[in-house]
Amino acid sequence: MVDGINGVEPLELRSLNNRGTTAKRGKYARLKTSLTDSDDDDILYEIRKREKMSCGQWCGSCLGGLNCCRKVELQERTVYLGQQESSKFPKNEVKNTKYNAVTFVPKVLYEQFKVFINLYFLVVAITQLIPSLRVTYVYTSWAPLGFVIFITMCREAYDDLKRRWRDNEVNSGRYKKLTANGVVSITADKIRVGDMIYIEKDQRVPADVILLRTTEKTGSCFIRTDQLDGETDWKLRLAVSSTQKLTVDEELLRCGPSVYAEKPQKDIHNFIGNFYTALPISTEEGLNIENTMWANTVVANGTALGGVIYTGSETRSSMNTNDAPSKVGHTDAEINNLTKLLFVLTVALSTSLVILKGLSSQWYKYFIRFIVLFSYIIPINLRVNLDLSKIWYSICIHKDDKIPETVVRNTTIPEELGRISFLLSDKTGTLTQNEMVFKKLHLGTVSFGTESFPEVRDHIVTEYSAVTRPGSKVRKTLSYRVKESVRALAICHNVTPSGNSDDGDDGSSNGLDNQDEDIGGGGESVKLTAMAQSAYQSVPRSSPGGRSIDIPGMNEKVQYQAASPDEIALVEWTEEVGLALVYRDRQLMKLRTPTGGIEELEILVIFPFTSESKRMGIIVRDTATGEITFIMKGADIVMANIVQYNDWLDEECDNMAREGYRTLVVAKKTLSQEQYDDFERRYNDAKLSITDRARLMRQVQLTLEGDMQLLCVTGVEDKLQPEVRTTLELLANAGIKVRFVRARL
Repeated sequence: MVDGINGVEPLELRSLNNRGTTAKRGKYARLKTSLTDSDDDDILYEIRKREKMSCGQWCGSCLGGLNCCRKVELQERTVYLGQQESSKFPKNEVKNTKYNAVTFVPKVLYEQFKVFINLYFLVVAITQLIPSLRVTYVYTSWAPLGFVIFITMCREAYDDLKRRWRDNEVNSGRYKKLTANGVVSITADKIRVGDMIYIEKDQRVPADVILLRTTEKTGSCFIRTDQLDGETDWKLRLAVSSTQKLTVDEELLRCGPSVYAEKPQKDIHNFIGNFYTALPISTEEGLNIENTMWANTVVANGTALGGVIYTGSETRSSMNTNDAPSKVGHTDAEINNLTKLLFVLTVALSTSLVILKGLSSQWYKYFIRFIVLFSYIIPINLRVNLDLSKIWYSICIHKDDKIPETVVRNTTIPEELGRISFLLSDKTGTLTQNEMVFKKLHLGTVSFGTESFPEVRDHIVTEYSAVTRPGSKVRKTLSYRVKESVRALAICHNVTPSGNSDDGDDGSSNGLDNQDEDIGGGGESVKLTAMAQSAYQSVPRSSPGGRSIDIPGMNEKVQYQAASPDEIALVEWTEEVGLALVYRDRQLMKLRTPTGGIEELEILVIFPFTSESKRMGIIVRDTATGEITFIMKGADIVMANIVQYNDWLDEECDNMAREGYRTLVVAKKTLSQEQYDDFERRYNDAKLSITDRARLMRQVQLTLEGDMQLLCVTGVEDKLQPEVRTTLELLANAGIKVRFVRARL
């Protein structure tokens, strides 16, 4: 058992000791001391077994030692990190199987005989066991039916065994766990709520965790969520700021960390929680979706240390997963309907023959005999051939050299692939390569394309080279407008340059850095792979044309990391025209100007992009002038209601969309210190709210949005995949209708 930390009693013992009389506490204490470490996972079952209190009666699950069938009400929780709470929460097991040794035969028989054709032949076979109704040999009725059921059971057993093998592979994955006795290795199914585990690059997240620390000094971490939500874009996650600042990981065990987490739910895009520490001083910090990593996501860079808050059936992934259904294809349904029609025909023929023969006291025997005789109209061998064909089709698909690494997860409906009539496809990452290239900048009265980008650089050089007297009025010339637009694009994003080697870097490291050095950095050039399913790119500094860009004072090639290739394309372009991002962490951003100077900006607040808001924003303070600026970019349909009145935004966005460009509208607003202080106070209060946190934060943010100065509209092109035109033509010739689902941003 895991002992309490800092004098805090383990949750298991606390819960047992609060149950009533001294005698009962003594019995629970004896039970607890009689359990070894290997029994730790089964404390709840042992208590239920001795008290006979599982669900008021011994259900099948209780008798089998499994989780009780009683529906447990999900509740919010406070998790004490570093202390296992296995007696209260489900085991961290992945279980996608449909059957077990007890339920396999009953479930398969039920699924088969609820189909009319199988039920029909079962009734016919049963009638042949009655001598007065027998018209043929018994085996001629039972053998075909038995063979069909046998083939079906073998197929179902094979599919379920494959599911079990995949589950065992996931459950047996090994992870490192931080304990008071050091770092130990455990399997995924032994992870419990309250554990602190290390998750390395390209490793699956085994449970729902709060991100505590990362090897990145900024506390950022990217994850792949395609197995959770189907999106190929990498997602940015941020470590809890108070724990990221710790010198070594072991300090987490001494600061008494705990997490308040909302009750488990299906929503994978939102989370409400708070993080607390007791030592050396009591602190509280609000948590949101950016601080979480859900189960079945994959860490994309560095190594992360996470605190487990949900396990097993309470994880977001499991709650959004339904039990494996028994699938029935259109071919089986059509055969079943045809069988019903043929049965009606046999009943009509049998009735006619009985009437022609003449009604007698034994007429029902003759009627059943006629039904049995006419049963050959319904060919049972058709089911036999169909089941064998499905197995053969599945084997052929699995071994086809033209589609390597194809996995057939279900052998019940392989023929459905030949019935596809409509193909629904998105554009980004499917038809395109997710290689974004900046193509156009429109300022309302003037537009810059690929050929005129050198003019943009000239305007920026002119503006940064000009000497401006403090307090003098700024003339909004074309050069000024270009500079402000490019500067906004260089600031409003979530891009991080790898290997922040600017002079401002203090070179500090934390405990995780010592475990995983030079992750994603070291000046090594990362070669891009343009794949249909790749949405994240960590790319070297280069222009859209592929040539390297030399920044004065920068001897190494910096690689950009971001959740979206759109943002990388924008930052690369600002670098090409002379305003380069050279350093960024959670509090500071540094831009290198065309004259070689460094512009420092303090990051105050970031409003991340979401599919609901369709925009992102950032508030920064210029450390040189103290000016506070709120910059926002987003979809034109949203930004049109935020920016000041203009007569060109809608028209230019439509023009760019017709050219196939992805559009973004960029705007800004200058805030006074009083405005920002009032906003910060209200925003921090909203971040700590337990109820309606997202709504309250959105309401505070909306007070800033409105009457913003429109700066520019950008157009970014996403390159098409090879052979897209040929593929679409082949699909059309095959009679498959292709429909595209696209949201303009």
